Amino acid sequence: MGLNIRVIAPDRIVWNAKAEEVILPTSTGQLGILSGHAPLLTALDIGVMRVRITNTWTSIVLFGGFAEVENDEILILVNGAEEASVINLDKANKELIESSSLLNEAKTNKEKFEATQKLRKAKARVQAANTLTNQSIY
Repeated sequence: MGLNIRVIAPDRIVWNAKAEEVILPTSTGQLGILSGHAPLLTALDIGVMRVRITNTWTSIVLFGGFAEVENDEILILVNGAEEASVINLDKANKELIESSSLLNEAKTNKEKFEATQKLRKAKARVQAANTLTNQSIY
């Protein structure tokens, strides 16, 4: 295993394990990291992080943050995170529908922003939960 990955949220250590590959949801798109990657610091968007250990992919929803890559160490500081294994797909789909309705009903800029963030989180949760039943990484 080539990468040491740590995901830290304000309230807990979400992930601390070795892996062969990680795909991060950055503010400019998905970023794949393998052993020997050049050092970098990147902003993370709301989305699904995928981690490959041998031939198994694990998904973790990240709610924005930053990632630092250096010497096969990946430190990920996030506002919040949720492992796909604890997400109830039915509940996540319901939240997706509700947040979509909330966005349609939003009137002020603040309401629109908050509803958009909630919708993005709901989409990421559904995407991550779906990876449990379908091992495709996309």
